[in-house]
Amino acid sequence: MNYFITLTLNGLASGAAYAALALALVIIYQATRLVNFAQPALALLSVYAAYTVTQLTGSYWIGFAAALGTGLLVGAFVERVVVRPIARTSQLNAIIVTLGLLLVVQGGVGMIWGNEQHSFGYAFSYVGRFAPSDVFALVSVGIAALLLFALYRFTPLGLRMRAAAFHPEAARLSGVKVGMMLTAGWGIASLIGALAGMLAGPPFISPNVFDVVFVFGITAAVVGGLDNPFGAVIGGLLIGLGMSYVSGYVGPELATLTALAIVVIVLSVRPDGILSRPTARKV
Repeated sequence: MNYFITLTLNGLASGAAYAALALALVIIYQATRLVNFAQPALALLSVYAAYTVTQLTGSYWIGFAAALGTGLLVGAFVERVVVRPIARTSQLNAIIVTLGLLLVVQGGVGMIWGNEQHSFGYAFSYVGRFAPSDVFALVSVGIAALLLFALYRFTPLGLRMRAAAFHPEAARLSGVKVGMMLTAGWGIASLIGALAGMLAGPPFISPNVFDVVFVFGITAAVVGGLDNPFGAVIGGLLIGLGMSYVSGYVGPELATLTALAIVVIVLSVRPDGILSRPTARKV
């Protein structure tokens, strides 16, 4: 029983990082119907910014704030300067550009900081069952999800962002600056992606550190439903738990296949994800 509890806690902690990255993907998909393959690149830049600031100041928390700020600014910049001009012509081209941006950023990070691994510590101790770093991961993702819910539900900015995402033409006629709202959405998504990077990056970071994490993040988003932020959180935790149980009871070599199995099972029952909204189909 103790072993099961340990696996559960470990799965929730690792699933929190997948949930945060899935949440970032869902925010952008809701607004633009675009799967942002550059999300791990934005998280990578944020984490290396945190690494640099931490090295200069000796403070993890100043570096943490630098990561979130970098994520917010870089996400807004990428949407405004890179993605928007191309998305106007073709959404497929925009998706390809985000994939290309991922490769460019990984190459640039390798040129600036080197391709070798750099030691980058956790916020708290990671020793023991459900260590303080695991608690921090779960609490921070939970707070991020609640703040996002409060933003969309109770603030004028959130209302305008939702209008711009779901009814852009009507929102534009009502005086909403749709382009600015999309930029804000990208910034917020990239900020949450930076949080995911700070949770998943340690104890070592390198230009390719988020490749596998991104696969699990997008898997979590699909499992939960690409149009539902809370579904993304549930999907991330489900992926983390499933991989932890299989790794503990069967073997770590099968843990990665668990994510695929969960996707197949969930989509067989709920083709649009666990918390997706049902849509009418034309015959």
